[in-house]
Amino acid sequence: MPDTIAETAEFLQLARLRELAAGRVTVHTLADLHYRQQRFAVDAFELGNPRPDVPVLVFVGGVHGVERIGAQVVLAFLENLLQRLAWDDSLHSLLQQMRLWFVPIVNPVGLALCRRSNGNHVDLMRNAPVDATGPVTPLVGGQRLTRLLPWYRGRDGVLEPEAGALLTLVMTELARAPLVMTLDVHSGFGLRDRLWFPLASSRQPIAHLAEMYGLFELLGRSYPHHDYLFEPQSAHYLTHGDLWDYAYLQGRHSASLLLPLTLEMGSWRWLKKNPRQLGRLGLFNPVKPHRQQRVLRRHLSLMEFLIRATLSWRNWVPDGQQRLANQQQALKLWYPEYD
Repeated sequence: MPDTIAETAEFLQLARLRELAAGRVTVHTLADLHYRQQRFAVDAFELGNPRPDVPVLVFVGGVHGVERIGAQVVLAFLENLLQRLAWDDSLHSLLQQMRLWFVPIVNPVGLALCRRSNGNHVDLMRNAPVDATGPVTPLVGGQRLTRLLPWYRGRDGVLEPEAGALLTLVMTELARAPLVMTLDVHSGFGLRDRLWFPLASSRQPIAHLAEMYGLFELLGRSYPHHDYLFEPQSAHYLTHGDLWDYAYLQGRHSASLLLPLTLEMGSWRWLKKNPRQLGRLGLFNPVKPHRQQRVLRRHLSLMEFLIRATLSWRNWVPDGQQRLANQQQALKLWYPEYD
């Protein structure tokens, strides 16, 4: 582990962005962590209108410390917006009508140690009190055998401070905002970039499938040449303890709407182009500088789209007959067994 967190590039950038944000946006400390006599903070940047009646979008990165590119994508977009605050009147106008949150490094100890789990060896994406309703892949789906093996869920019913802080932020916003959308950036699965939505614990459709289909259809109309696979996570595998499953299931009966998305960047593509990068870091991150820069550019359009979709949610969230039509189309596309 580095002697100080400042030796890690992502923390250097985070510190620089805290300075850039001073006097412009509010920076919150969601959780204070201590590991081997070092202090780590889970920082969150709040941009936009604090009114309770505006829609909210939350960008999340660094849940798994070994997937550094996820934190880098969120940090890069945050820096883009902070720089634009100095000159972009249209951005100021947009932020008067909505609220943005950035939590670039949810798992700072894991990132400093370059490992998937946090300082307690807990996988934060297996930590929530949600059990899969079907068989999961041994270990990968979450286990409580020992913290010495990967994908450890932690003690039953005990949320890790990082997971609890993130969930508290999302649920607090859901209690007051009409709509909360989240994008959690990961890497490490397949050759394609995927946009996953809940559930990861069950193959049953979510209650707000029609709304998720509305977002899918809006993305396709707005960016007809995009290359994302938009699908339920359960299309590939089931897991225990997914944080976004837990948030969605807790908030599904709310008067507000929660739409959690996970961007799962296809890291196998980077391995295919450069097999020599095979290793702990190379499994989840582009190693060559030009590929890293390409990834940092690649998702800007998606993140800008989500800002505008959140702001204009009343124009595409379906109701009445349109909601029924969306539900039927979504079942045909993603859940043919329920159609």
